[in-house]
Amino acid sequence: MAKVEVYTTPYCPFCVRAKALLKSKGVPFVEIDVSDDPQLRAEMTKRAGGRYTVPEIFINDKIIGGCDELYSLERAGKLDALLAD
Repeated sequence: MAKVEVYTTPYCPFCVRAKALLKSKGVPFVEIDVSDDPQLRAEMTKRAGGRYTVPEIFINDKIIGGCDELYSLERAGKLDALLAD
């Protein structure tokens, strides 16, 4: 199974949706809460190529993007292949 990391904040509805999709697929993921940690948010922004909004989702250390991109991959039938790596 792929290594999945999700940078989140607890008050973000898009984070909730992204995590719900991953959970519905039975995908374990590491959640990294950046709400009260400027250093973690800076790390996320650097890894995400300057993107600073949440969620930021990484699969096998590759940026996927946010919730919209995750659901787009799902609709296109490409998410399962990424998660199987």
